[in-house]
Amino acid sequence: MTSADAGGAEAPRGVLHPQGAVGRFTLDRFEPAAALAPFVEFYWNVRWDLRGQPPYEQKVLSHPNVHLVFEEPRAGVYGVDRGLFVRRLEGHGQVLGVKFHPGGFRPFWGRPVQELADRVVPATEVFGSAVEETNRHVLLEEGPSALADIADAFLLQRLPALDPQAVEVAAMVETATTDHALVRVEQLAERCGVSARTLQRLFAEYVGAGPKWVLRRARLHEAAQRADEQGVTVDWAVLATDLGYADQAHFSRDFTAVVGLPPTRYAQR
Repeated sequence: MTSADAGGAEAPRGVLHPQGAVGRFTLDRFEPAAALAPFVEFYWNVRWDLRGQPPYEQKVLSHPNVHLVFEEPRAGVYGVDRGLFVRRLEGHGQVLGVKFHPGGFRPFWGRPVQELADRVVPATEVFGSAVEETNRHVLLEEGPSALADIADAFLLQRLPALDPQAVEVAAMVETATTDHALVRVEQLAERCGVSARTLQRLFAEYVGAGPKWVLRRARLHEAAQRADEQGVTVDWAVLATDLGYADQAHFSRDFTAVVGLPPTRYAQR
């Protein structure tokens, strides 16, 4: 298990303005059982106690992953959010999330993952009524370390057959998100040894977001992380070039369209 205050040095990539989250909530991560590792990247548990304090909204640049979330009032399956995800925290409580690998939810879902894009569906639609009993157990559990065991037990009873194609797609997404030299779909397709059309089809079927979106989102993650570094002045023109943009204006338009603020204003806040 790893644990960190949300605004600390280990703040997850994609959490915007992590310093503003200091003291607002705590994030723990847990490894899944070995049999689930091909499907699940990790479990995450967010706990907060804001009693006597105003509500807090945390904004997140989502990743190309599907999540099963145990929460009030019912468990939900969150498809890839291609916009800006905003979570409002008030009072006190906790949620437990299952972050599936890109493609890792497809064997559980049994249909194109693109159907879940920008949607939250009741988990009962995928896992049946038993998921609500697990949801109650999660919300009553006070010891974070026991949560992984609860999630393991639930998912292991429903373990699907391994889909080799899903594993290949996960590797493609990893390439897209870690190699910033790749800025066009055609480049990624060539690197992965498939046609651009095949790449788009695979991402629609297994990921829930297109390869162009995945490439762009990875660059915005990097930009936001740079902007959030304390005591560092960002040269936006250089960063735009580093991230493969033709010019700073193009980069600024992309960033503003998703985050809602130009990168210079985001960094000032």
